[in-house]
Parts: sequence; C-alpha cells; structure tokens
Amino acid sequence: MERYDAVVVGAGAAGLNAALVLGGSRREVLLLDGGPTRNAAAQAAHGVFTRDGAAPTQLQALGLADLAPYPVTVRPGVAREVKPWDGGFALRHDGGWVQARRLLFASGVRDVLPNVPGLRARWGRTVHHCPYCDGWPNRESALAVLGSHQEGHHLALSVRAWSDRVVLLTDGPDELTDEQREDLRRVGVPVISTPILRLEGKDTVRVRFRDGERLPLDALFLNPTQVQRSSLPASLGCELNAKSRVVVNENGMTSVRGVWAAGDMTGAPQYVMSAAASGMLAAVSLNTTLIHENVRRLGAAFHKSPDGEGGRAPSGGEAS
Repeated sequence: MERYDAVVVGAGAAGLNAALVLGGSRREVLLLDGGPTRNAAAQAAHGVFTRDGAAPTQLQALGLADLAPYPVTVRPGVAREVKPWDGGFALRHDGGWVQARRLLFASGVRDVLPNVPGLRARWGRTVHHCPYCDGWPNRESALAVLGSHQEGHHLALSVRAWSDRVVLLTDGPDELTDEQREDLRRVGVPVISTPILRLEGKDTVRVRFRDGERLPLDALFLNPTQVQRSSLPASLGCELNAKSRVVVNENGMTSVRGVWAAGDMTGAPQYVMSAAASGMLAAVSLNTTLIHENVRRLGAAFHKSPDGEGGRAPSGGEAS
C-alpha cells in the first residue's frame, strides 16, 4: 500500500491550496481530484485576488500547475472508503488503497436546485447563487430572487445593493411574515407568488408563469439547499452541525483526531478566496502536528517558554 503524510480529498480552491502548503512543507501528499468543482458551471469568478474574472476551470488548472515542483501526487477519482489504520488511516479511492498519517477533506458540497424546468441548464450562466461573484456583471439590471421565507427575504434585500430593479419570486404561496413583506415593500421589491412553469432564454432569462404571464430578466439569484459531496467525514465520526456541515475549529480540525476539513463543506463563507484561505489554515495546522510527532519520535519536544507561548506553531498553527 502506498504511504503518504497526508491525503487531501478534493481539488477545489481549499484542496488545491492545502496541497500546495503541505507540498511546500516537504510532505508526501496525495491529492484526489473528485471531478468538477461546485462553481465549474460559472463563466467567471470574481473577488479573486490577481485573477478577477477568470473562469473557475482556469483557476483550477492554474492551481494544479502550481503543484508541479512539490511532492504532490494528483490523481483523478473519488475517495470511496476510509478507516483508521496503524495510527493513521487507510483510504480507498478509484485506484486502490493508500495509507495516510493525516486526512484533509475539502470535498465540498453539492447544490440541490429547485425543480423548476430550465433552471439547471441556466445555472452559472443567467441563474446564480452569489451576488458577490455575479452581482457586478449584472449591476443595474432587471434581477429576480427565487425563494420564500427568511432566505428569500434576506437574499432579495442583499441583491438590491447591485440593482434597484429586483423582484422576489416565491413560486407559489410564500412563507413570509408580515414584517418581511413590509421590509420588501419599503425598499421597492415586489413579491410575485404565481407558480413558475419554466425558465427560458439564452443570454438573458425569461420566467414563464403557469397563468401564461412572462417576466423578462437579465439574471436570477437563489440560495439552493446543499448537501455534502462526501459521506466519509461522517462515516469516520466527524461531528456535523444542524445543516450537515463538518464542524471544525479555527484551524480546520474536526472532532476526529488526525482529520481536518476546509472550504464549503465546513460552513465557511462560500467564496473562492475564503475556501483557499481555509485550506491553508488547515494545512498549516495539520503540518504542525506532523512536526511535533516527528520531534517526539526523536525524543525531543517543544517545551513551554516562560511566557507560556512555547509549543505554538508559527503563525497560529496548532500543536498536537
């Protein structure tokens, strides 16, 4: 069985940056590229330092190319099974079993889109999730938010920062409170509760309602339900919160010793830069535990200094 210091599951922004940091720390790393990233359908990513407007597929290609000088093995395929093994872990992927001293999950979440005909085909093109990513290209445009109850209310109020022409579509009877309806009225966001028949259009989006009416738009925003792409953290016993996100501390440590998680799967803000940053924090924390483990094997230790700061990793990493 091949042995690695760490296996990183997922090659989005969090996983790529984690692998980069670990490889640069002279660790033997296996990076499992589980397929297209969650934002792969988007035409451009925004708010990305030095790469604003780059396509997500381009960002991933650049991230993979950055790994070339380092001891990082990249393999396609999905992590299928994992179990504790010999003080670390054994993990089965599409190419067989490998051993790892540590695991870092960055496998992300999957969007569960509303069952509106025509919506999935327009996802990432004229139907979007994040106004910080796609608000600027659609500024001062005719926009709609699809949603009801609190999430629809919050997203509609937020999207209005990019355009004064915003409408909330509830696709049937809404679950808004009287106070929420009054909020929307005060900021000039009308609410349409007519059921939607389908979405149409190519470069723009047109909503066709079941009563025959149509609503031309430039773009539509929604906040979809999300589920974990990988069940392996849960199978290991990692704690999940009420939204099924993996619970981590400030350094990406899960509730299971030797396992870290980063990116969207943890409930962190869902931006490319946030995911990359969380991947770095988790990788530094993971590597610090390996440093301490190796030092202990040689009979030495990081002793506490008189001010109590000894044993802390550089720049906020966490000791094992």
